[in-house]
Amino acid sequence: MNDSAIYDRIDELTAAVSDRMTDWRHDLHRHPELSNREVETARKITAHLRSLGLDDVRTGIAGHGVVGVLKGANPGDRVIALRADFDALPVKETSGVDFASTVVDEDYPGGPFPVAHACGHDCHTAMLMGAASVLAQLKTDLPGTVLFVFQPAEEGPPIGEAGGAARMEAEGALADPSPTMVYGHHVGPLPVGVIAYNEGNQYAASCTVRILIRGKQVHGSTPWEGIDPLPVAAEIISGCGQLYRQFPAADPFTVTIGHVEDVGRFNIIGESVTLLGTIRSTVEADMAGLKEAMRRMADGYAQAHGTTMEMDFPAEVPAVHNEPAWVQAALPSLKRVVGEDHLITMQPGLGYDDVSVFVNKYGGLYVGLGCQGVELTATGVEPAPGGPGMVFNHNPAFYAEDAVLPIGARLHATVAVDHLAGRIEPAA
Repeated sequence: MNDSAIYDRIDELTAAVSDRMTDWRHDLHRHPELSNREVETARKITAHLRSLGLDDVRTGIAGHGVVGVLKGANPGDRVIALRADFDALPVKETSGVDFASTVVDEDYPGGPFPVAHACGHDCHTAMLMGAASVLAQLKTDLPGTVLFVFQPAEEGPPIGEAGGAARMEAEGALADPSPTMVYGHHVGPLPVGVIAYNEGNQYAASCTVRILIRGKQVHGSTPWEGIDPLPVAAEIISGCGQLYRQFPAADPFTVTIGHVEDVGRFNIIGESVTLLGTIRSTVEADMAGLKEAMRRMADGYAQAHGTTMEMDFPAEVPAVHNEPAWVQAALPSLKRVVGEDHLITMQPGLGYDDVSVFVNKYGGLYVGLGCQGVELTATGVEPAPGGPGMVFNHNPAFYAEDAVLPIGARLHATVAVDHLAGRIEPAA
């Protein structure tokens, strides 16, 4: 089959599976599962991959990860890994769609939590399931090997548990055979089908920060008899907003404390307070300095109030780095799917994605993919008239249009075909 014919075939096969992708996505959206607890989601993925007659379907990787292996009928040494994540978030959904989640996880550590696909991983999963259907039917035309990598716990497992891409890599998920390219995309608040890419760091480096402040418990009526850790927690949270003065203004970063745990009640000054948060930087070299500045600031406030402070960083994720040579090599393939007018460059964002573990090691790229009813204007992104507006990932009202699903599947399939045929290779 010539190049033009195989692209036409990808389009035909994607159109044929489009309704099923919508059904899969809606089902996954109604039944979301939190990180490291994705039992039923993994079961559904596995059943679909096995129905395609792939050469191998590996399960139970890094908890609930699944990898499907498709060996082309023609000789070839290239191996493309297509990656999708499939965990959800502890968020109460307010999107208003008729397939919205009402799930509550009663047993998750720190819960109970409402659960929702507020980051679009249901879309990622349905897209890659669709791409697997397409590429399985092109087996006789393919050289080399396709790995369909379905990753759990991208949002981060509970503290104290291992998970995500780092655990998949440690367990050899991509070791046999090792990829010569990794590709993936993440949906977000851009017009449906618009691809946003960057040469260099696409998404930020990240680490979780945990701060334990210890004081002395006492009755709320006699604070002078104890040592109150709560004012220290408040000072640290406020102090995070001043760290920017210690780093170059051109280096974007953020420090967010998103969770506070107090041991006490309304009339008790508790023994301890725990803060949980995240440090993000688009300049990976700044991370060590940010951690040290954070530690120095927190320790100073703790000592000033007579408390003690312990800080650690339980989970670290490197920045997603798109090598310019890979981006340039892949642009013709991306353009073929969405058109030149749907390709835009983006500044590095402070979101993170642990696909970096794969992309940075094996090579390839990871891009943003628009999924919402918004428009590109001269000043940025604006809500489309009469539409639901622009809603960022992790917001309870986050939404994605089903129209993005076949676009995502075509991207996966086209990038796979082009890499295996040698059309996507970084220039020497």
